[in-house]
Amino acid sequence: MRGKAERIPERSRVPAEETWDLASLFADDAQWETAFRKYERRIESYKKFRGRLGENAGMLAACLRFDADIDRAAERLAAYAYLKAAEDQANSAYQRMLGRFQTAATNAGRLASFIRPELLAIPSDTMQAYLASSELKAFRILLERLLRYAPHTLSDAEERLLAMQADMASAVGRSFRQLHDADMKFGTIADESGRKIELTNESFARLLQSPRRDVRRKAFHQYYDRFLAHEHVLASLLHGSVQADAYYAKARGYAGALDQALFADNVPRAVYDGLIEAVHSRLPALHRYYELRRRKMRLAKIHHYDTYVPILSELKARRSWDEAVESVLDATRPLGDEYVRVLGGGLRARWCDRYPNRGKQSGAFSYGTYDGDPYILMNYKPDVFDDVFTLAHEAGHSMHSYFSARHQPFPYYGYTIFVAEVASTFNEQLLSAHLRSQAGDERERAYLLNREIDDIRKTLFRQTMFAEFERVIHAMVESGEPLTIDALTATYRGLLERYFGPGFTLDDALSRECLRIPHFYRAFYVYKYATGMSAAIALAQRVREGGPAERRAYLGFLKGGCSKYPLDLLRDAGVDMSRREPILAALDHFARLVDELDGLI
Repeated sequence: MRGKAERIPERSRVPAEETWDLASLFADDAQWETAFRKYERRIESYKKFRGRLGENAGMLAACLRFDADIDRAAERLAAYAYLKAAEDQANSAYQRMLGRFQTAATNAGRLASFIRPELLAIPSDTMQAYLASSELKAFRILLERLLRYAPHTLSDAEERLLAMQADMASAVGRSFRQLHDADMKFGTIADESGRKIELTNESFARLLQSPRRDVRRKAFHQYYDRFLAHEHVLASLLHGSVQADAYYAKARGYAGALDQALFADNVPRAVYDGLIEAVHSRLPALHRYYELRRRKMRLAKIHHYDTYVPILSELKARRSWDEAVESVLDATRPLGDEYVRVLGGGLRARWCDRYPNRGKQSGAFSYGTYDGDPYILMNYKPDVFDDVFTLAHEAGHSMHSYFSARHQPFPYYGYTIFVAEVASTFNEQLLSAHLRSQAGDERERAYLLNREIDDIRKTLFRQTMFAEFERVIHAMVESGEPLTIDALTATYRGLLERYFGPGFTLDDALSRECLRIPHFYRAFYVYKYATGMSAAIALAQRVREGGPAERRAYLGFLKGGCSKYPLDLLRDAGVDMSRREPILAALDHFARLVDELDGLI
């Protein structure tokens, strides 16, 4: 007998204890409104500094302190509005709140746009004298970094125009999110027990782990049929996002959008290109894994919808929220008592918005601020084993925020994405090692090996494929070639064939996958997942096998914020990501895991 369709609850029906408590930001909407009006008034005070930064070091310091205060206030306002909007993207009140803040922030950016060109117009000798003054000691690193941007900074009037465009330029990303998370409906589908459930961005991942191949296949095609139905508008949105990237890079005099994206972190182009080349050199190990998976699953042909279900699908891996929290805390004990105590308090209380509800933003994220709790959005599903690792991942981000906010002044606490992905993936590595050590028999160990292999596959190999796709489509736009649906899917198909190998059966629908990846609207972000995993594998091994010195070095990295450039922070922690060796070592680790799994099953 078929059960009733499983319905995702409305936000209003979710118990409070399963949601985050945003009181560390604002007690309620009214308090946010009061702070927002104050923010709107205060940003007008930028005008009193315009044209005066070259007067003396004191005036420059006063402007930078004011700018930092405005940014700090904006961070709290943005966090509350964004998190409330993420709870239910169909709630127009919070969409309006977020939109109002974004408009005000754009205005603040316009009013502050004089700072960089005025700074860079100060004569070099004068600026060096300013940097040596005690008044600017707190901003010395910030100023030195700003001075790097001299070749890419425009006139005061041109900077104001670019600042005024910020809200407009982000419209394509917001439109994609609305279409992808709120407007696209995928219908219902029967799972392996015959129970009808709503097919959503969240349940799609769970259905791809179904032990029933017909369920996986139907979910795959039913899901991608909706992207086929919207393929032209989705292609247009992605093209618009890439065009914006190319426009800003050209306007600021960069060689291209990739060069602009790497500049802020002071990461050489060779690191990005070297990642792709290193992964290309180890693709045979990935192809070998797909063949192993095909054999062990007794499939005549292997499809994409066969790659997410555990090979040992009869081994159940259900974990409640409380059990997931305990697993993460046990795994992170090598990082010391303070780490575990703080993290446990947050996860057991209300740092996290735990489960799916109707209209909630898909996926997961951590949102840390200087003055508030480091919140985590989850769409936790007890029967999706990867969600335990997602929790460990986001907890890594949140603890990074916690430590950096308590050990750095506001201008230097905001760590970059490059190092953020190390902290999050490091926690996943600890969790994987911990669970394997607790395995009751060879079959359970094989299950966990399979999961770690797939984690590396999805992070190091898959994200590198995404990074290569981003590099290609940006180069196309920068050379004047439009990103039509045919151009996008043909490009993506070529990469699928390379990464999945000759023995893999590629469904035509998979070429539309490039239309559903939210990270493509934040260009050149995804490569940091791959470099982050490579660094995390090395650092997690170093902490597990080391002693207090190795733990202190890693915690020092978490406390470092952005006080140094990412590659320097990682060198201090114990890994040199300017070289390919950590990436190749991670890829070779993958190959060894494949060999071990093959021997066990």
